[in-house]
Amino acid sequence: MNLQLLQTRLGYTFQDAGLLQQALTHRSHSSVHNERLEFLGDSILNCVVASVLYERFNALDEGDLSRLRANLVKQQSLYEIAQKLELSQFLRLGEGELKSGGFRRPSILADTLEALLGAIFLDAGFDAARDVIRAFYIPILDTVDPRTLGKDAKTLLQEFLQSKKISLPTYNVVATHGAAHSQEFEIECLVPKLGIQVYGRGGSRRAGEQAAARLALDAAETALAKAPGGARKSKPRTTQLKLAGIATIQSSETPPPMPAKAAADGKAPKQTHPETKSA
Repeated sequence: MNLQLLQTRLGYTFQDAGLLQQALTHRSHSSVHNERLEFLGDSILNCVVASVLYERFNALDEGDLSRLRANLVKQQSLYEIAQKLELSQFLRLGEGELKSGGFRRPSILADTLEALLGAIFLDAGFDAARDVIRAFYIPILDTVDPRTLGKDAKTLLQEFLQSKKISLPTYNVVATHGAAHSQEFEIECLVPKLGIQVYGRGGSRRAGEQAAARLALDAAETALAKAPGGARKSKPRTTQLKLAGIATIQSSETPPPMPAKAAADGKAPKQTHPETKSA
């Protein structure tokens, strides 16, 4: 295990190699593990990210700053940073975790990254941990839109339509599929002024609405871009949406006006499902 390689990627060299070893050690490996370091690193991470956002986005209010921070420090974001560091090759896991693929588990990788930050703090102080965290996040902040990061599809669709002075969409349950313990909801989203009628599916009504809202937002943006005086036309594309590992929808976008009862891909949805119970 080449720990010098990891330290090069972190941009930090430990004075106390024992702290680095402990930060990489999962509780399944030994009694001296990284959970306390993870607790410490989580607090430092939140503090530094909050500071960076406060400095960078001086026009955002408390609510937007909190939304941004929550999305930047959530498990998925930490997992993606850990993946860039190829952190999985440095983990110290017990035999059971190794066999079950723990080195690929997002929760373990995210927790280990936080533990490393806690270890850096103990090894060299707050400024050293801050510098490492800033190096992780400044490139990310250079590529994100603070107005949309962390907002769900329904919120984005509502804000987009309001900005164009268009009435808010309506959502209807069209059908439910499957057995009671594993139902899938089919949700219709309507934006009449733009002639948009799309359908999303999800393992809950909320997930189905989010899926439909994403398709409706794509269709609305395309419709208004192609309208007279709109933005430069974009080529039709196929959108794939996967929300919370539940719903996957594909829809080829076409400009409005759209025929009544036509989906965003120009195909009418099936009105009957032999195996389906209407909601």
